[in-house]
Amino acid sequence: MKKNFLSLLAIGIIAVFSNNANAQVSATANATATIVAPITITQVDDLEFGNLAVQSGTAGTVVMAPAGTRTKTGGVTLPATTGTFNAADFTIGGTAGYTYAITLPAGALTINSGANTMTVDTWTSTPSGTGTLTGGNETLKVGATLNVAAGQAGGTYQHATGFSVTVNYN
Repeated sequence: MKKNFLSLLAIGIIAVFSNNANAQVSATANATATIVAPITITQVDDLEFGNLAVQSGTAGTVVMAPAGTRTKTGGVTLPATTGTFNAADFTIGGTAGYTYAITLPAGALTINSGANTMTVDTWTSTPSGTGTLTGGNETLKVGATLNVAAGQAGGTYQHATGFSVTVNYN
């Protein structure tokens, strides 16, 4: 009998502690989100290659660097009366300290003067690929290569709608 009593007492104690072990508990957590200033891009200056001349039988290029310097190759000459030349200039705005990705045009842009055309390609930028918003703003400079045909006809060449540069937060 004593054995049965001890067994029942042991089962009762286990049952009491087992119920406590299976009791539910809960905790709470908060949900938060921070909206950062949207990234912006504003065009300041156009990409301009300035005045150039071409020899009648030799093609060439004019390379406009993001730093605003230009160089020539092949049959292109850069006359003393330079005209206006500069890299495209954009202001990037957003949240200070954030990085962003830069997407330049993927292919060639055709510029024309009437029926005559030239292409602009080999896009470059400073910064290149990615940038960091120091103080919330940064300058983005974009350069490219102008391809000039042998005997290219004179005129002012331009593209009616321009080219797009895209920036996105990383």
